[in-house]
Amino acid sequence: MNDPGLLALGATVLCGTLAVAGVHTYASGRAQRQALVDRLAGSGGRDPLGGAGGRARRFTAVDRRLRRTRLGRGIHLRLSATGLDMTAGEFATYVAALVAALWLIAAAALAPFFGPIAGLVGVWSAAIFLNWQRQKRIEAFIGQLPDVARLLANATAAGLALRTALAMAAEELEAPAGEELAHVSHQLTLGRTVDDALAELSERLPSRELIVLVTTLVLANKAGGSVVSSLRNLTQTLEDRKETRREVRTMLSEVNATAFTVPLLGLGSLLLINSSNEGALARVTGSPLGQALILISLGLYTVGFLVIRRLGKIEV
Repeated sequence: MNDPGLLALGATVLCGTLAVAGVHTYASGRAQRQALVDRLAGSGGRDPLGGAGGRARRFTAVDRRLRRTRLGRGIHLRLSATGLDMTAGEFATYVAALVAALWLIAAAALAPFFGPIAGLVGVWSAAIFLNWQRQKRIEAFIGQLPDVARLLANATAAGLALRTALAMAAEELEAPAGEELAHVSHQLTLGRTVDDALAELSERLPSRELIVLVTTLVLANKAGGSVVSSLRNLTQTLEDRKETRREVRTMLSEVNATAFTVPLLGLGSLLLINSSNEGALARVTGSPLGQALILISLGLYTVGFLVIRRLGKIEV
């Protein structure tokens, strides 16, 4: 027992064992923490809001840092409303790459003055893309609302509770209605009230049709009366509104196409001028007066785009 060699060997083995155990514990804790972060981010397994999940996430370090900021949290909320299988870090990285590419292309094809403008257009396009995806998901959800009301009415008529009816409708319907109702059912499982879960749904996908459906369900849940007749009457109303919205969208398709054609004509004119007289835009933007005129013309094109879009926006 007094042999220094044996003591050193024993101490080495003990330290090695403790080191291996420590590394294993650290790695296990780090893996559990990452799994929790991924699950909360909707990237581990099935996303409650409909993300495909299961794929390897990119730019996780960027996503973790970005979520600590107000901008990152805002991007995450907007992404969750679109149903896109993408984290805030991935979206921010892709937008940054898009801005850099547009900046370089505009500076090379037109003039260096147009580089920052193209970058701002890239950021604006990303915001428009999120709004378009969100509106597209809302429209798809509205199109499924008659089926939602019909399933809830049949389930309630069969004697099922509203919580069970929502869970059953989530299993029967396809995305996005199935995913959104699955999220509502998940919130109810965690202990939230029906009123709060449905109110969150109406805030996430705002529409008049959904507000009417949510109000009907909330009032029936509070009053404790039969909701079957109300839901069946509401089903026919939602079907009629669905057809009306389709007709209005068809009539306004030409107006929406014109709104995007006008800015493209302006861009085509710039490319035509620069190709017919190489370096013309560089000379024009080389003076403050030319830069001011270019900015005024771009502002007029933007105003025209917004005005045409506003004229083609009809609330049904």
